[in-house]
Amino acid sequence: MARSRLYFDYNATAPLLPVARAAMIEAMDLPGNPSSVHGEGRSARAIVSHARDRVARLLDVPAAQVSFTSGAAEAASHVLTPDFRMGRAPVRVSLLLVCAVEHAVVHAGGRFAADQITVLGVDSDGRLDLAALEAALKAHDPASGQVMLALQVANNETGVVQPVREAAAIVRAHHGLLVVDAVQAPGRMPLSLAELGADFMILSAHKLGGPKGVGALISAGETLMPAPLITGGGQEKGHRSGTENLAGIAGFGAAAEAALGSLEQVAALARLRDTMEAGMREAAPDIVIHSGNAERLANTSFFSLPGLKAETAQIAFDMEGVAVSAGSACSSGKIGESHVLKAMGADAGLGAIRISLGHVHTDAEIDAFLEVFRRINARRVERLGAEAAA
Repeated sequence: MARSRLYFDYNATAPLLPVARAAMIEAMDLPGNPSSVHGEGRSARAIVSHARDRVARLLDVPAAQVSFTSGAAEAASHVLTPDFRMGRAPVRVSLLLVCAVEHAVVHAGGRFAADQITVLGVDSDGRLDLAALEAALKAHDPASGQVMLALQVANNETGVVQPVREAAAIVRAHHGLLVVDAVQAPGRMPLSLAELGADFMILSAHKLGGPKGVGALISAGETLMPAPLITGGGQEKGHRSGTENLAGIAGFGAAAEAALGSLEQVAALARLRDTMEAGMREAAPDIVIHSGNAERLANTSFFSLPGLKAETAQIAFDMEGVAVSAGSACSSGKIGESHVLKAMGADAGLGAIRISLGHVHTDAEIDAFLEVFRRINARRVERLGAEAAA
């Protein structure tokens, strides 16, 4: 019998939770459109409202501040715009500040022009340079419009937790706006929009055990909102037109509730990750675990093995039955250096392997992974020795 594969790529997509699947099936059995006023429509609308409540509880916000989208990419494109409204009054944002290690969808800057975007550096662990943020804000002319900072809660490659609260205080002192990408955080650390000090938050369902193709933009209030990206029927209070993805939203809500309940398991997840890293260090003393001493998500490890390209290692793991990433899932299929490693000043030439765990993983699965790691590393060591002797 073939050995079961090990799925260690939760930061790319977490497997669909049974509770999310059940909620989706229930929603798919309903014929009504959530915008219809008849009984079937009201039943569909009730599912959307229930899911909105569940997502709101995850972030400690009123349900009215949750707008559903087709995913994090759409939410980012929606909120990263120069055009906002405060009630009926237009509000102009003339400068977007982005951290150098942001996910590609945020790094692209949404609807801002290239000359309206400034990239801020990071330290060797990939944490935002707060002094650079302060300097950029001081240099900005408020007469030209407001300034916005886009910052991850936690990096998708390294797992490093950003100093969001400190950045929020600096931005607030300069009357700017803060958008946080919280895609990797639910279920792995506590989340509260108000405690982070953010104006907007981006979420994606499939990172926390919900379905692919649904996400949310969370706002700190209902007065200041970005100009709609998709207009038409006026769904989501006019913020995002288009018939709601009823099944996806239902699954998102169920996954959000599960993520809130899984926070008590974070310490156990960190123990598994630390056990894995200790085993890798024992087998390969020259391993480089990026940001290994920084505050990270409990489930994430990002490492390089000298002399072994990340793409080659990824294929080797896959052939041994282990699914891992060579960086971000959105770019790991492409040839190119990690912009995260480059921003950190690390050697980006070989790339790095990302391991991202879930709450379902066990000690036995970590042991199985380490067996595979030792075999791959042994082949690396043998090859490097032969090359040195040649």
